[in-house]
Amino acid sequence: MLAQATSATDTASTAVPIERPVNSSFTFDVGGAHILDTYLTPIKYSGLSLRLGYERLQAMKFSPFEWVSQMDAGIEYQKVKNPVGNHTMHSLMVEYTWGMMHRWHMECLPGLQLMAGGGARFRGGVIYNANNSNNPVSAKIHFSANLQGMAVYNMRLGRLPVTLRYEATLPFIGAFFSPEYGQSFYEIYLGDRGDIVHCGWWGNRFDMRNLFTVDLHFGRTSLRIGYRGQIETSYVNNLNYHFFTHSAIIGVSGEWLSLRPGKKDSDKARIISALY
Repeated sequence: MLAQATSATDTASTAVPIERPVNSSFTFDVGGAHILDTYLTPIKYSGLSLRLGYERLQAMKFSPFEWVSQMDAGIEYQKVKNPVGNHTMHSLMVEYTWGMMHRWHMECLPGLQLMAGGGARFRGGVIYNANNSNNPVSAKIHFSANLQGMAVYNMRLGRLPVTLRYEATLPFIGAFFSPEYGQSFYEIYLGDRGDIVHCGWWGNRFDMRNLFTVDLHFGRTSLRIGYRGQIETSYVNNLNYHFFTHSAIIGVSGEWLSLRPGKKDSDKARIISALY
């Protein structure tokens, strides 16, 4: 069985090689969504939200005990209706985030890790309202730089290893697309492209993601359950946009090592995990 590092001093004081397993998870979210996009309609729509996601975490090669990289990607679909229930909107979004976080192992509470850092995010897609004859589609494109933080606690429930995690992601500056009020995409196609790209900051755009997960470790594969909440708001060109989702998460996660052929010292390697 591979040994696991418990401190930076521990890894520095030994001559054994270091392995950095990849922590991967595949998740499915289901929950509720609330969408207000005054480019399409002044009425808030509510309904179903679905998401498929993949996350990858790994200790960084240059300082594996203190730095962690994270990649998160997802595709999501929302089907929402107006309060009366006779009109429907459809939303399809894709998202990709990559970041790095510094982590601290809290000696006052063994098993607890705190992480903080930053990253970059792309999010884009379309919202479609079939009831609009002139402008049925609202395009969404957003690039941002993020602040992010994470708290991880590894514990046991009886004999079952459990990992609790809370993560918050807060974009603080970026760029996003928004047409003028009443401006059609045909007009943009003809060359009317002034004032459609905007600097996103907390004065005209506020986004946030809250994530809470519980990993139940059954051997090499873990069951992941949790909650994801997303907030996206913007106000520019006299257009108001609100996008809120609250979803339950279920999925699988685990750690995998990529061992090179002919490597004979892997059984003596010291593992530095990104999460567990």
